[in-house]
Amino acid sequence: MKKVRYIILFLLSGLAIYAMETKPFPEAEISNGIIHARLYLPDAKDGYYRGSRFDWSGVMPELSVGGHTWGGQWFEKYSPTLHDAIMGPVESFSPLGYEEAAAGGHFVGIGIGVLTRKDGSRYSPFRYYEVADPGKWKIKQNKDVISFHHTLTDTTYAYEYEKTIRLVKGKAVMVLEHSLKNTGSRTIETDVYDHNLFVADKQPTGPGFLMKFPFGLTTEEARGVGEMAEIRGDSIVFKRELAGKESVYAVLHGYGNEAKDYDIRLENYVTGAAVRITCDQPLSKMVFWGCATTLCPEPYIRMKVNPGEEFSWKISYEFYSCGIRN
Repeated sequence: MKKVRYIILFLLSGLAIYAMETKPFPEAEISNGIIHARLYLPDAKDGYYRGSRFDWSGVMPELSVGGHTWGGQWFEKYSPTLHDAIMGPVESFSPLGYEEAAAGGHFVGIGIGVLTRKDGSRYSPFRYYEVADPGKWKIKQNKDVISFHHTLTDTTYAYEYEKTIRLVKGKAVMVLEHSLKNTGSRTIETDVYDHNLFVADKQPTGPGFLMKFPFGLTTEEARGVGEMAEIRGDSIVFKRELAGKESVYAVLHGYGNEAKDYDIRLENYVTGAAVRITCDQPLSKMVFWGCATTLCPEPYIRMKVNPGEEFSWKISYEFYSCGIRN
């Protein structure tokens, strides 16, 4: 019955996507012959995603590699401003200036723009904050690469943010190159994490999936660990298939302060699809979250960018086969 419910969810998701695409969103496609990606483009008026949680660039409804699929809709409901109506390896920055802003005042979300604080309550990534100024986007594309350039000039914070998605020639490798230049007068201090919303070959989360790290794992703030998933040394495995609205969550520890620990492997032994995620920056926090339809490592990095300075970082996705196990 769980399999049937999961299939029904994907059928409904497919109908939702069909309905949305009766009025196409701005999009682009890139391919190197091994990897193919379809991306929704940032657009304040007609864009697929206009929420206030995630960077608007790099949303991937489709990501396929060598006969395996990694992208796709994992949620049931869609709205352009819904915080989690997003797909692919997407990124979220902690907000700038929220605590200083009064109710009705402004703060900044990198890759989004100037946002409006609703009231006196604490910031929540699960709420929608109205976009007062979306900044300016410029997009450049070639057959196997696409670049997004976001410029924001505000009285509080100002920056130039660039994100390039590059498919390496002749390899099953996708690279996300980033740079953030502080063009304002205030220091930018923020954390950014990649919410790797993988839908691996449309398989339900459960036994057959493994997430592996280069260090022994300990956890805190764990939910569902022990019941649905468990830690085995340097890996996370699943004891049973997740269903309905079930989810697992944990803040992971064990990493050091070197970039070599930002090395995550997600393997699907049902279909043999696997991916290795590495970065040239050290982890500042490591979170793991998954539900019935998606499995997400969420690695964080921290940055401090003084006025006039620039910070850059690069994340690589190397796709490979892990084989099939019964």
